Amino acid sequence: MPRVFSELSAISTARVETFATAVLTVATPGEGFFEITGEVTRFLERIKACDGVVLLYLRHTSASLVIQENADPDVQTDLVTALRRIAPDDAGWVHEVEGPDDMPAHIKAMVNGVSLHVPVAAGKMSLGTWQGIYVAEHRARGHRREVALQYFGSKNEA
Repeated sequence: MPRVFSELSAISTARVETFATAVLTVATPGEGFFEITGEVTRFLERIKACDGVVLLYLRHTSASLVIQENADPDVQTDLVTALRRIAPDDAGWVHEVEGPDDMPAHIKAMVNGVSLHVPVAAGKMSLGTWQGIYVAEHRARGHRREVALQYFGSKNEA
């Protein structure tokens, strides 16, 4: 079996000086992926974040949060298609109180998750080159989704 190469970078430490919280409201027009990377970046800029972590938590059970490619919009189209295959509207779900797309939306949210944490270094999220943060709306009609944002770490005093 081939040997896997791994290397640990230099370790840096920072004192937790700041704990900041805000709520981002995202109005979705219906099913799809809606990028919020810019809004999270502005939150970090406003609080003068330096080194720490930003936590994102979606307060809903029929939508989710994901980190995905943000270079080619076809990726989001294909992801919607894949999620529809995982949990189709017409699969004979028992729970249909809020419509035929509600139970599939709960399943898709369970698969994707409703929380993320992203490292922050020198005031910038440590996302990969083609990564963005998205609210994934799993319902057919639009909703107002709330994302709780929390940062804890050091503060840029410059």
